[in-house]
Formats: sequence, structure tokens, C-alpha cells
Amino acid sequence: MQVAVVGGGASGRAIEQALRARGCDVTQHSRATGFDMLREDATMRLAGADVIVEATGMFTTSRRRATDFFGRSTRAIAAAAADLQAHHVLLSIVNCMLPTVQGYGYFAGKTIQEQIARDVSPRLTIVRSTQWFEFARQNLERMRTGPFALVPGMTIAPVALDSVATVVADVATGLRTETEVDVAGPETTTLWEMTRSLPDRGVVAVPLPIPGAMGRAFRNGALVPGADAEVIGPRFAEWLGNQERADTRAG
Repeated sequence: MQVAVVGGGASGRAIEQALRARGCDVTQHSRATGFDMLREDATMRLAGADVIVEATGMFTTSRRRATDFFGRSTRAIAAAAADLQAHHVLLSIVNCMLPTVQGYGYFAGKTIQEQIARDVSPRLTIVRSTQWFEFARQNLERMRTGPFALVPGMTIAPVALDSVATVVADVATGLRTETEVDVAGPETTTLWEMTRSLPDRGVVAVPLPIPGAMGRAFRNGALVPGADAEVIGPRFAEWLGNQERADTRAG
């Protein structure tokens, strides 16, 4: 099976690894490999793929930038999937389409992404996950100003990215046949508590209460999935321990 993974970030790399573990022939497509899905002929560049996994991303809180990027990129990738008669697997976010979180530009972009994929892709599976364990450290890097980093107030059910990648690989290889899958971690916590648990933060973490209705929605669990979501391990503390042991061995 030939699988094209579009997206060169952490999720793309994790999904590629999970697919290779299942014996797939995987090609990785991103700007780092010379592929710009907003400017190039996606059908030509992805030719030969039986499955196209879309794991693109960009960090922005701007609704305009997010909807423009995700709208244009997904339209191109979905059209390529239709032309190639390939299975389109889209990685998305649990509850990103809720009206109460559309004020956050990234979620508005993911909402447009899902809508376009449904309209254009003849064979589509959407795999949604909650925030990854890696999100806590990513947030410190993105929200850093000098020695300080802001930590938005949000209640989440975080999950290991490697576990999400395993689900995506199962969908891509046909081991799972659902058209939509929501996955979450086994615990509900806050981004602040996750951040406090990180070793060697390197910055002073500062809690940031997001104002207004959207902030209340984040704090009150709008990003926590319902009971129908699939719960997958490990727990955050176990994952942190594994990371620390891997770092020790590498050092």
C-alpha cells in the first residue's frame, strides 16, 4: 500500500513512523520536501497514492489566516484524492466545530477544513484527537516572551501523539473502517497542571485566563470529548516518565 502523508510537523512524522511499522510504502510531503500544496499540482505530486493522510498545520490565532490556509490546502488535497480515487484521511481536533470555540482562529480553520473535505473527498475518514501531550511544551515555545511564557486556561483530556498516529495508521491500512473517529486520553486535566509537571521548563510559566465566553468555554471543558470518544493510553505521567528515560539513554 502506498500512503502519502501531507504535513511535515510532529504529527506527520509520527504518522509516517506508524505507517512504516505496518509495512506501508510511505512518502512524506511538506515544504521541507519541496511540496507547497497551495501552489503546486497536488494531483501530480501525490500520484500513485492509495491513501492520502492530511496532517497539515500552522500556528496562528488569526481566523483569517487559519481559514485561508486550511481552506485552500484541504481543497487542493481533497481534489487530488478525488482525482486519484484515493482514501483521504484527515487529522482534526475534537470539538473544533463547536460554535463556542470559533473565536479561536485555529479552530475556525479546522472547521472549514472538515467542511471542505466532506464536500470534495468521495472517500473520507476524519480522525479527531484531543490536544497532544506535546502541546504543553509547544505552548511554552509559542507563547514565550523573554523569560516568561503564557499558559492559557483550558480543561482538556490530552492524549499521546504516538497513540493517535497508531489510530490514523489503522484507518489508512483498513484495519478500521469508521468514517469518523474521536480519540482522547484517559485523564481530564488542565494545560496549567500539565505545564507544571514538565521538567526543565526553561521559562517562568504564567497563567493566562482567556476573557469572554470563549475563555469560559475553554475552562469549563468545551474541548473535552463526550462519552462516545475512544479513550487511549498512556497517562500523562507515564508518558513523561518514558520521555525522561529516553532522554537519559540518549544522553
